[in-house]
Amino acid sequence: MSRLVNGRQPHFHQHRFRKPRSSTGIGNDGKASLLTEILSMADFSRTHPLSGFFAPTRFEADVIDCVVTGAIPSELDGAFYRMHGDWIYAPKFTDEPSLSADGYISMLRFRDGSVDYRGRYVKTDRYLRQVAARKQLYGYYRNPYSDDPEVRDIARPNLRTAANTTPVVLAGKLYATKEEGLPYEIDPNTLETRGPSDFLGSWPSLTFTAHPKFDFFTGETVAYGYESTGLATNDVHVAAFDRTGRVTWSLDFQVPYASMLHDMALTKDFVVIPGGGTVTSLERLEAGRPHWAWDSKRPSYYAIIPRGGRTEDVRIFEGPERSIVHTANAWNDGEKLVLDAPIADGNTWPWFEDVDGGAFAMNIFTIRRITFDLRSNSNKPTEDVLFDRDVTSFTRIDDRFLTRPNRYIWVQYADPDRPFHAALPEDPRVRPVNCYGRFDLVSGTDLAWFAGPDHVLQEPLFVPRTPHADEGDGYLIGTMHNLVELRTEIVILDAMKMLEIGRVILPFRNPYQVHGTWAGPRDLALT
Repeated sequence: MSRLVNGRQPHFHQHRFRKPRSSTGIGNDGKASLLTEILSMADFSRTHPLSGFFAPTRFEADVIDCVVTGAIPSELDGAFYRMHGDWIYAPKFTDEPSLSADGYISMLRFRDGSVDYRGRYVKTDRYLRQVAARKQLYGYYRNPYSDDPEVRDIARPNLRTAANTTPVVLAGKLYATKEEGLPYEIDPNTLETRGPSDFLGSWPSLTFTAHPKFDFFTGETVAYGYESTGLATNDVHVAAFDRTGRVTWSLDFQVPYASMLHDMALTKDFVVIPGGGTVTSLERLEAGRPHWAWDSKRPSYYAIIPRGGRTEDVRIFEGPERSIVHTANAWNDGEKLVLDAPIADGNTWPWFEDVDGGAFAMNIFTIRRITFDLRSNSNKPTEDVLFDRDVTSFTRIDDRFLTRPNRYIWVQYADPDRPFHAALPEDPRVRPVNCYGRFDLVSGTDLAWFAGPDHVLQEPLFVPRTPHADEGDGYLIGTMHNLVELRTEIVILDAMKMLEIGRVILPFRNPYQVHGTWAGPRDLALT
């Protein structure tokens, strides 16, 4: 039976309404701003994108022995960790991206055919300061100049991180990560926040990527931080950790211009970090604008870094205007390096304004292959479209094949030919992401699973059936939002056949998921 722990309702972070002070809310123009004061409190009435199913949930909860339809495979012994963004207080600005929402981590503990749920906020410095002040203190995404004076810290912008992007397992510990600051260590069982980590002083960068990569063949984790020395800098720090969490190699280098370096790829010999399109500057931040804008005149670039190499060994390749948010995989055969990723020809960030004032138009992602000839004197890679279907950027593979040639890529996408009977926010950029697809890089074919007309999907992950199973032999686990029943569900598919095996039903809706990861008893000390 599904129930809340001890029969209690979830613990809601609801705050009593306080009458706004009409005499103290002073805007930048020197005029009293009653509206700003009201929106600083728990009032979401003017933030339309936060309405409906995807409105903030603002509670923590435990559910013992969740309701299940179908069956939970007995081989699944571990935890599906997910990071979410969930506003405790409404953002200051109506055009603020969801990238700034407070971090919320959830865990679905699979064991003996049953599943328990737990969800907690990540108690970052940002979260604690807001709750203590009982209002929103922070301004635009990654712009401390727009923060309230009591929290504004230009020299240490990493302190304002929301830690809301990816749950990361590194050297037997669990972290909540976001690329704008340091990771926060999380207790893997209680989900209580242990605090930020610079890995015992071995991580000098102000920032830490939300997408480090683990090499199953060597046991190394490779990570990086961009804008590593401060706001709008071109500086990048890269390092490798061994299985114990000790840094074994690091270097610092500069990219051609400051750009969002959201994800990386790893081969047996190289690190690949793609960037381009997004731009920033101190002048922009001082003017109180969001951190990023889009400049279609800027080329894309790719930093190729030899693992164990030196700064002078880093090589920069350039391509045309592109948006690469996430990578699928990469490998190298000698001096030939291949990167597979969802790639778009232009801006894919609806919140990032065009530097020339152009209206946002969504550019579609397709799965493409970038090839780098490291023997050539040319700094231009080649690009091939592998699948022309319009997909999201949230690709997953069988991670045991990271750094080596893989056959399968799983990704969710919106199929306009499928029926959709629910409702989404009235925004032309929003589409019902209703299918998971398995894309076969060898045969060039794809196989889809349709979630149904009432659901939208978020990023899946792959779990092998056994540690030594063939590539793709295992389970695809993904988050679904039931827009009609107003609840979140977790679906388990046979990853090769793309057929449903079971489903976990939560008795409430979760905030939107960003990324997830799977950890077994060998990865973390699970109870």
